[in-house]
Amino acid sequence: MPDDPSAATTLGEPRLATRQRRTRRQIPRHVAVALPLALAGLISLLVTGNTLRPFETITTIDARMASKSDYFRDPEVQRLLLEHGLRVDVRRLGSRGIATQSLKGMDVVFPSGQPAAKLILDRQDRSVRSVRPFVTPLVLATFRGYAETLVRAGVAHRQPAENGAKSLYYDLDMTKFTHLLDGADGPPAHHDGEDADADHWNGIGYDELTGRSNSGRVLVRTSNVCESNAAGTYLSILAFVANGNSTPGAEHTDEAGRAAEVRAVGRRIKPLISLQGMWADEQAESYFSDIGESIAPISVIYEHQYLAHQIAHHDRYGTQDDQRVLLYPTPYALTEPQLIGLTDDGDRLVRLIEQDPELRRRAIELGFRVRFSGEDGTSEQLNAYLRDHGIQAPAPNPDQSKVYEPDLEVLEEIIDYVGDCVPPVRDAS
Repeated sequence: MPDDPSAATTLGEPRLATRQRRTRRQIPRHVAVALPLALAGLISLLVTGNTLRPFETITTIDARMASKSDYFRDPEVQRLLLEHGLRVDVRRLGSRGIATQSLKGMDVVFPSGQPAAKLILDRQDRSVRSVRPFVTPLVLATFRGYAETLVRAGVAHRQPAENGAKSLYYDLDMTKFTHLLDGADGPPAHHDGEDADADHWNGIGYDELTGRSNSGRVLVRTSNVCESNAAGTYLSILAFVANGNSTPGAEHTDEAGRAAEVRAVGRRIKPLISLQGMWADEQAESYFSDIGESIAPISVIYEHQYLAHQIAHHDRYGTQDDQRVLLYPTPYALTEPQLIGLTDDGDRLVRLIEQDPELRRRAIELGFRVRFSGEDGTSEQLNAYLRDHGIQAPAPNPDQSKVYEPDLEVLEEIIDYVGDCVPPVRDAS
């Protein structure tokens, strides 16, 4: 111990630590960067009224459709439907296939024409809601060299185009054209094919006009008449023309006379279909492919498919695709696809397509002639849209002769005869 007690060390009072000072943490850089974006997204949701959209229930509609599935596969249409809480799951099948196969599990179907729609409606045991939202003509899609060859042969005529541009559209005389297909009444001009059964492209001047050669027969490639509304409608045109521009079976009250006429018409038009074979798929995809011209000179498609291609082509390249052109048959056939609800969810979709102006507007932008106020088909809105986008609008058909499809039973007989169709397995729903 120290000798001097006064030298003892004085101890301070102990301190009670109540809180430890912490260093303030900085917000991570990636979070700081993301915050303004998240805030902007929240403001956008608040402004558009979609704040609760992620928490809403989306109803999936199970659908079976033919070529009009193009409409429901469009991204803008899908976006508009999602705003109403609907998503459409499309299973693609030809219209007649839809009409004759099982519909179990389906909420809605969308056959491309009235014959298939009637077959479906006749099978329903519930009150059905349906709508025909738009119409589209059946057309023959080809390429300029072949169209100009048909002009030279005297069976097609160019529609006028503005400012000296190449026309995208031609009117086709189906009576003269079927003579080219079967050679029955000889050549329509000074050229004719070498084969007695059908004319050939070189035989009617394709090689002389284009400097290229095609010794194949003049034929039209179509999908399977046993499954496809487009093929069945084309068959109706051929049958109408083969029957002297008269609907087969319409003027016979006796069963024997009607059956004899149907068989006679079927025999005359079957070679026009079976010579080129029938394809299970729709023809538009092949026609618009890079090798479309080598696949088939002429294909059966719908007008809306061609116009949608031209709109997309102009948006991408700033010009029309003037090598692909359309032949408008005279007499003409106008198809009316029908959206049919099979369940309550299906009815909900039908009501929306029938009433929503944005969905109708989008149909015009996809090349459809949309119905308004019960009119048969309004073309002016479509034509105005085409002109505004630098695309030639088709002219009204100069010949208003329209093909009226045969009675459903008669049409079924002709299709079965021409296509050698296998009887379908039907169900009651």
